[in-house]
Amino acid sequence: MAAAVKPSLSTDKYSCPVCLELLKEPVSLTCGHNYCLDCINDYWDKADKEEIYNCPQCLRTFNMRPEINRNVMLKDIIEKLQDMEVAVSPSQHYAGPDDVPCDACTGKQLRAVKTCLTCMASYCETHLRPHRESEAFKRHKLEELIGNIEEKLCTKHQKVLEIYCRTDESCVCLLCAATEHKSHDTVTPEEERAERQGHLVNSISTLKKRIQEKEKELEEVKEVIVRIQCSVVIEILEHEKTSTSLLQSIERLGSEVTGVIKDQEKMEVTKAQEFIVQLEKEIKDLRSRDAELAQLSQIDDHIHFLKKFSLSSFTPGDGDSPNITFNGDFLPETLKKDLSDLKESLEKLSSLELLKTSETMVSSPDHAMKYLRIGDQAFKCKSASVRKFYNVLSYLR
Repeated sequence: MAAAVKPSLSTDKYSCPVCLELLKEPVSLTCGHNYCLDCINDYWDKADKEEIYNCPQCLRTFNMRPEINRNVMLKDIIEKLQDMEVAVSPSQHYAGPDDVPCDACTGKQLRAVKTCLTCMASYCETHLRPHRESEAFKRHKLEELIGNIEEKLCTKHQKVLEIYCRTDESCVCLLCAATEHKSHDTVTPEEERAERQGHLVNSISTLKKRIQEKEKELEEVKEVIVRIQCSVVIEILEHEKTSTSLLQSIERLGSEVTGVIKDQEKMEVTKAQEFIVQLEKEIKDLRSRDAELAQLSQIDDHIHFLKKFSLSSFTPGDGDSPNITFNGDFLPETLKKDLSDLKESLEKLSSLELLKTSETMVSSPDHAMKYLRIGDQAFKCKSASVRKFYNVLSYLR
């Protein structure tokens, strides 16, 4: 036995041939075709000049504008099918975490599609139908969905908040405005929003300027690090040039001097990096506030905007970051002087020893006396160089 086919509103027989949408207030012609009441009337209104009326579907012509009759049975069928579709696939209409739920639904709530400011409630398509069809609800004010509708009600009188009191900086209902806020400075939420919107724009502009300043400062600090590292390279190259002229026995000294420079570099770079972390945190905070203000500026709900935006809490502070200086001298002056003196002494000693080597090949008494004098100078030079060498080592340690 074949399975029963459930009726569906998607079939063409429930659609109006004129607007091609689901029949609204269906009416039937004598030829048997059905149309929306408004669609067929609009269609025939255009034909009034020629006084030729026909069925848009079968093109049957009528001598005079036909009388149309409401198809109550078809209307009931469509309404029941609508209810069945909601019942058959409710998961497609259930309110999610980011949706506004229907206030009239019992049990699991469906997703609301409109908010009635007269009822102060939001409705799904099914429960909104009386507002669309019944004359009793024609005066109700339907709006786009409003979340947290409780925010629009006065907690004291449960009336709609329609006035903003500048004296107390709060939204009030008409009853509050006529009683305890009677002598206060009151305006409409739209007027207050317009004024505060200007402050909001200024705050956003100030924040963007602050972000640009911080970003510029961040780039400058990064450039300082590059200059520090370049200075270190130059300093090390200079040191290596000095080291090549030293005796092989003091190569270890060169390594330790390089270590001092590296330690100084590490200390200076670490200081700069800590400052960068501070600047990046400030920029992140400023961006967060900028995004929050930008999002707030897009809110259409004046009441929600006024409750969320406060002039004092969203005014950015000036809080400039402290100045930071970096030391470009990677060796103390005392150590530099000792190294320079050591190099000078060793170069002098090296030249004296070369001279001594050449003089050993001469047997003249005059050259012998000169050799003795040079040897004495060399000994003194060696002693001075050794003393300077140990002075540098002791300084490094």
